[in-house]
Amino acid sequence: MQQEDDLRGLAKVMDFMRALSILFVVINIYWYCYQQMVTWGINIGVVDNILLNFDRTAGLFRSILCTKLFAVVFLALSCLGTKGVKEEKITWRKITISLSVGFILFFFNWWLLYLPLPLEANAGFYILTMSASYICLLMGGVWMSRLLKNNMMDDPFNIENESFAQEIRRIENEYSVNLRTRFYYKKKWNEGCISVVAPQRASIVLGVPGSGKSYAVVNQFIKQQIKKGFAMYLYDFKFPDLSEIAYNHLLNNQDGYKKVPTFYVINFDDPSRSHRCNPINPAFMTDISDAYESAYTIMLNLNRTWVQKQGDFFVESPIILFAAIIWYLRIYKDGRYCTFPHAVEFLNKRYEDIFPILTSYPELENYLSPFMDAWMSGAQDQLQVRP
Repeated sequence: MQQEDDLRGLAKVMDFMRALSILFVVINIYWYCYQQMVTWGINIGVVDNILLNFDRTAGLFRSILCTKLFAVVFLALSCLGTKGVKEEKITWRKITISLSVGFILFFFNWWLLYLPLPLEANAGFYILTMSASYICLLMGGVWMSRLLKNNMMDDPFNIENESFAQEIRRIENEYSVNLRTRFYYKKKWNEGCISVVAPQRASIVLGVPGSGKSYAVVNQFIKQQIKKGFAMYLYDFKFPDLSEIAYNHLLNNQDGYKKVPTFYVINFDDPSRSHRCNPINPAFMTDISDAYESAYTIMLNLNRTWVQKQGDFFVESPIILFAAIIWYLRIYKDGRYCTFPHAVEFLNKRYEDIFPILTSYPELENYLSPFMDAWMSGAQDQLQVRP
C-alpha cells in the first residue's frame, strides 16, 4: 500500500514538472510574439506585470534561450518518472531522430521572428515550430526513459523466465497438419512448428471470440487436409467464411485427388444457396435407433431450449413419436416416402389415424405403448407433443 502511495506521489511530481515545462514554452511564445498577441487580443495586464518583474529581477528574458532551457530541463526531469513498458517498436534510431528534430527546431527557430513577412506569419511559424519541436522532445524523452529503464533492469517483465524452447521440427506424414509458430527464447525470436501427426484422434481449439482460432488453426486444417486429398465434412457456423476457403482451395488442389469430390452446401437459413438433400434418407438407417437419433437431432435443432431440458417427459415424448413415424416411413414400401416433408405431413394427421397405422407394426407397438395408453384412457393433454 505504501509503495502504491509513493508511486502516485511520484507521478504527481512528474506531472507538475511537465506542467512547468509547458508553462515556460507558453511564456516564451507570449513574450517574443507579444505584438501579435496584442493584435489577437490575448494580452493580459496582470501577466505582463508579473513577467516584467521577473525580467527585471532575474533577467528571464534577456536571451531567447533562457525560457527554452528551463522548459527542456523540467521536461527532462518529468521524463525520468516515466514507467517502463513492454514495447518492441522503441529503438535508439527513433529516439535519436525524434530528439534531433526536436532540438534543432526548438533552439534554432528564433530567426523565424525576423523574416521579411507579415508579423502574423512570423508569429505563426514560430508557434508552429515550437509546438512541433516540443512534442518531438517529449516523445524522444519518454521513449529514452522507458528504454533505459528496461535495459537497466535485468528482464523487468520476466520474459526470459517465462520463455522456453519449443518444437522447431516439421514432422509430416500422410495425415499431418503443420502449424507454423513463432516464439521468444534466449533473447531472440525463433521459428517453430506444431505438428498434429494424428488429427483423426480428435483435436480441440480453445480461445475467446476474436482470438484467431479460425485464422491460425481451423483454416490451416482445411487447406492442408484438402491439399492431401481428403474429403471433408465442414460445419460453417458463420457461412460462408469457411465454405469459401474450402471451395477455392479445392479448385486449386484438384490434382491431389484420384476422383475429385463434389462440393455440396446445406444451408437451412438460406435455401436459395443450398443443395437439396434428405436428412432422413432410408439408406442411412438400419434400425429404429438410427431413426431416434435423426428425430433427436431434428427436434433439438427446431427447439433450442430443449437442450437444457433433456430427459423431460415433454421433451422425450415428441422425439419418440417422431422417431416412430420416421421408422414407419423407412419400412413402408422400402422407404419410398421416407422424407422430411412426408414425416411432417404424417405427424399432423389425427391421432385416430396415426396410432392404428403405427401400432400395426410389431417393432413400433412396444415403442408407442405409452402413447396408446394415454390415448385409450382419454388423456389427450399428454399427447399434445407436436413441434
